[in-house]
Amino acid sequence: MTDMIDSLDALQVDPADARLAALAETATAYARAARSENTRRAYESDWRQFSNWLRREGLDVLPPDPQTVGLYLAAAAGRGVAAATLERRLSGLVWRYRQMGEQLDSADRHIASVLAGIRRVHGRPPVQKEAIFADELLAMLATLDMDLRGLRDRAILALGFAGGLRRSEIVGLDCGPKQTDDGRGWIAITPGPDGGALLTIDGKTGWREVEVGRGSREDTCPVVLLETWMRLGRVHSGPLFRAIARRNGGVSAERLTDRHVARLVQKCALAAGLRPELTEAERKKAFAGHSLRAGLASSARIEEAHVQRHLGHASAEMTRRYQRKRERFKVNLTRAAGL
Repeated sequence: MTDMIDSLDALQVDPADARLAALAETATAYARAARSENTRRAYESDWRQFSNWLRREGLDVLPPDPQTVGLYLAAAAGRGVAAATLERRLSGLVWRYRQMGEQLDSADRHIASVLAGIRRVHGRPPVQKEAIFADELLAMLATLDMDLRGLRDRAILALGFAGGLRRSEIVGLDCGPKQTDDGRGWIAITPGPDGGALLTIDGKTGWREVEVGRGSREDTCPVVLLETWMRLGRVHSGPLFRAIARRNGGVSAERLTDRHVARLVQKCALAAGLRPELTEAERKKAFAGHSLRAGLASSARIEEAHVQRHLGHASAEMTRRYQRKRERFKVNLTRAAGL
């Protein structure tokens, strides 16, 4: 500490100012962590599109003008942008203006009435990614090589499916608690046939624990695949799933991005020939990271409350959105009412 103060004195910097600057950096880091990396990227993209539109129309960014934002939403809807996307963009604009010390009232009539009209005219059900079921996952695993990269990707697919994980939750895992600054959870593996992997995850709805039990076959068991990847990849601390160097095939210290999961799911689904009734272009758009999560929700034949808790959903209605082959009309209120 004395050396630090001496160095600050040599630079003619007030130690109190230096501490405040350090606190400011810490506060900025906390503020940045309030939003996920995906959300921040989306908001930045939203702001760029809005700024470019303002520039083309000869309008100013400041002060925030609800009427101008209403015009922007109308222009975007006219180009075919979905109502749900526009709602997300509006959230991004509100957030960005707040960071600038300005306030954009999304409830202002110039915004709210335009958005309500867009929903009424252009609103449609959300497009859902195809769910990947257990037999289809097995076919996808078979398309991967048995080298280090293939072993890692097998573990990603199997763990993502069995855990019902979001792609950001998969790549955010560490080998243990408090090992990295950017980790969003960690694993603890219990050996033995009755053991499994306990995942502690900081998800969208807060912290939750996810139990992933051992499967009936070692070549498809998510826990065995995970143990194999960690052993052969010599991954014992830090990020669980890491990049592999192209030059020497070694495991780097760099954490994979969630985009790797989306690309992996799509590539393996296409290689396994899933959904042959769709065109090539449709098949490419049909699969993504959420396909694993939806697949578990649709495949698990247990009480809905267990699936909801496993996926970390705040409501049963959200869980039902993931259940692509849910048994419909099992409860028949028409007959129950006497008709």
